[in-house]
Amino acid sequence: MKILIYFAVFLVMPFIFAGIINNIKSFWAGRQGPPLLQPFFDFVKFLKKGRVISVTSGGIFAAAPVAGAAAALIASVVVPVSGSGSLFSFGGDFIFFAYILALGKFFMIASSMETGSSFEGMGASREAFFSALVEPSFFIIFASLSAFSGHLSFSGIFAFIRTGEPLMTAIIILCAASLYITLLTEGCRVPVDDPNTHLELTMIHEVMVLDNSGPDMALINYASWLKMTMFSVLISGIIIDPSTGAGISLAITLVIILAAAVITGCIESMFARLRMTHVPQFLLLTASIAVAVLSIAVLVIFGGLK
Repeated sequence: MKILIYFAVFLVMPFIFAGIINNIKSFWAGRQGPPLLQPFFDFVKFLKKGRVISVTSGGIFAAAPVAGAAAALIASVVVPVSGSGSLFSFGGDFIFFAYILALGKFFMIASSMETGSSFEGMGASREAFFSALVEPSFFIIFASLSAFSGHLSFSGIFAFIRTGEPLMTAIIILCAASLYITLLTEGCRVPVDDPNTHLELTMIHEVMVLDNSGPDMALINYASWLKMTMFSVLISGIIIDPSTGAGISLAITLVIILAAAVITGCIESMFARLRMTHVPQFLLLTASIAVAVLSIAVLVIFGGLK
């Protein structure tokens, strides 16, 4: 059963997540949206197309899309689904999760630089800079929660912080907000980036993959959708009380994933992408939240705050 739930959440839901975003954007634009599974149809279409590799590119460019998708899939096995758990859980799995995603991103950045394109190099530098702003906040938050709870795994942390106390409620809200900002960043969505833009000078992730096509593009898109789904599952893990029944927990998890997709679609419909100079300021919100969670943890551990 756990494997079936994993398959449904991490192999099927990413396509539905992207499809909901597209339909929400179509709704706000006053037009009929594409089929809900259109991202899956596009994925299959890209897989059937041929690869076009620049003569200036080498082995890293060819391997990066596979490495990026594989990294996202490997990271997903330690993400606990409420009501089911994760396929693998061990002490420090949140560190493994962050590092394996960073490894996939490293390959993508290296591949874009290998092309020799000034535009893709520009996108790679932006991706590295914005990731450097978000990823430390993820570490600080979960390291604080780990010290706070005495657990080093996602499952142990989530089980501890949900007690219904006002202090825990504040922590839940802060962590959920930080994870959602990380979702927007990892998924390359508005207001951090715009996946539909075609102006190289303002693109971040999309300009990195200008030379990718066919199966490579399919894997890159899937990895992006999977990351957004994973962070939605992490948000649900923080919110759902551990005493909730397995079936109800799983249902609430699916609702939260769908809600995250709807909210993302609404944001992309109602707001424009931030100016490049304002994106770091927005991402520093995660640093502020991380410092707040760290402060609460320090006060609880050393100051006796209840």
